Amino acid sequence: MNGVAFKQNDNTARHVPFSIAPMTMQKKRFEHLLKTTPLISKLISNISEDHDFLQTSLMKTAAAEPFFNILMSLHKEAHGEEGSRRTPARQPLLMMRTDYMDDREQGPKVIEFNGIAAGMAPFGKRATQLHNYISQQHSTVYQQWLATTGATPAENVGLEQMAIGVTTAAVKIKKDFNESGSPTFLMVIQENEDNVYDQHLLELELQKLGVRTVRRTFEQLSTQLSTGKSQRLLLESVGPIDAVYLRAGYQCADYYSPELDESVCCQTLSRTRLFLEQHRVAINATISQQLATSKAMQMLITRMPAQEYARWGLTPEEAHLVKSVLADMKAVNKETIHWFNFEADKESWVLKNQGEGGGHCVFGTDISEKLENIEPHEYDAWVLMQRLYPHEREKPVLAIRDAKQTVVDDLISEIGLFTVYYQGEPVTELNGYAGYLIRSKPASENEGGIHSGKGILDSITLID
Repeated sequence: MNGVAFKQNDNTARHVPFSIAPMTMQKKRFEHLLKTTPLISKLISNISEDHDFLQTSLMKTAAAEPFFNILMSLHKEAHGEEGSRRTPARQPLLMMRTDYMDDREQGPKVIEFNGIAAGMAPFGKRATQLHNYISQQHSTVYQQWLATTGATPAENVGLEQMAIGVTTAAVKIKKDFNESGSPTFLMVIQENEDNVYDQHLLELELQKLGVRTVRRTFEQLSTQLSTGKSQRLLLESVGPIDAVYLRAGYQCADYYSPELDESVCCQTLSRTRLFLEQHRVAINATISQQLATSKAMQMLITRMPAQEYARWGLTPEEAHLVKSVLADMKAVNKETIHWFNFEADKESWVLKNQGEGGGHCVFGTDISEKLENIEPHEYDAWVLMQRLYPHEREKPVLAIRDAKQTVVDDLISEIGLFTVYYQGEPVTELNGYAGYLIRSKPASENEGGIHSGKGILDSITLID
C-alpha cells in the first residue's frame, strides 16, 4: 500500500523484505558520518570536473576493462584530451549514495561510492516510517525485537531532500532559459525494470514540488531527442528537459539493443548518453561522475596523502575527516598477488572489479584462485580492499520476506547516506545530506543487496 515493492514478470508486485525493528548505532558514529559524507561528495564532485586527472589516473583501468574503456572514450569525446579541452553544456548534478559498514574495531568505513543509479532513498524513508508505525501500533512486538531499549530513532528525510535537490537544479536550468512554467525531469530507465516503485515514489515527491516527470529508456531516447536554441535539450512530444537522472547506464547491457544492427556493440545507445551531455541540462550521473565514483578512483583517493585533497578544495581538517572513513585498499599486481598468497590474512580482504551493484566481489580463500585466473593486462580492472566486519545484532531479528517471517540470529547492516550537489554546491536543506538507506543481511551472506542479494530494509536507532 505504501509503494515498497518490486514488480514481477506477470505485472504483479511483491513487497520488499524488511525487519520488524531497527538496528542500533552509537550516536557519535552516526553524527560523524553526517559530517563527513557531504565532504566526500564535495571531493568527488570536484574530482569529476578535473578532466586531466580523470584521464591520466584512470588510463590503465580503461585499458584493462572493456566497459570502463567505453566510458573513457565517451569522456574524451565530450571533454577532449589534455591540451585541447572542451566544455560540454551539461551541468553536473551529483546524487550519490556512500555506503558504509560500522566495523567492530575501526568504526564506520566506506564500502563504495554509488554515483549512478543511486536509488532507494524513498525505500529508506519508508523503512523508517514502518518502524515508527510498528512502535506505535504494536509496541510490545516492537520492544520484543528491538536490540536496545532507550534508543532514539534517527530521522530520515531521504525522499523529501532528494526531491528538493533535484527540483533546485531543474528550476535553475529553467531560469537559465528565462522560461516560465513547471520544470521537466527525465528519468532514464532500464527496459522491463522491476524496481519501478522506488522510482515512482521519487517522481510523486517531485510532482508535489511542481515538477513534471517523464520516463524513457536509452533506446526510446535514441530517436526522440533533439537540440533546441542555445543547446536546449528537447524530448519529442514533451518539450524542453531541465534535469536528467540516469537509473540505467552502469553496465554494458544498458546500451545493448538486439534491434540495432551495429558493427560496434552498444555504440548507438552510448552515444545517446553523450548527446545528453552536449546540452544545457542538469544531469546525474555525468560520465565524469561515473568515472570519479569507480572502485579504481576510490583506491586512488584512499592511497593518496590527505594533503593532496587540497587540489579539490578540501581544507586539512576536511581531508582528515574524509580519510577517517576510508578503508585500506591495494592495487592488483604481481607483487600484491605474491603478498596475498603467502603473507596476507586472506579473510581480511575482498577482491572487487569495476562492476556496480551486487555480484562483483570475491572473498577469502577464493581470492587466490581468482587472482590466478586474471590475465596481467586485466590487473588494473581489479582492487583489493580491506574486509569490514560490522557488529552483529545483540538480539535475534524478525525478518519478513515474501509475507513469511524468519528469525535471523546474525544480522549485520550496511549504511548508505545520500547527498545531492549541483555544480559543486550542496542543494538540500541539510548542507547536501539527503537521508539514509539501511540494508541488513545475515553475516553468513556475502551479497547484501535488497534487489539482488539477501538484504532486507531496515532503519537506525541511536544510542549514547
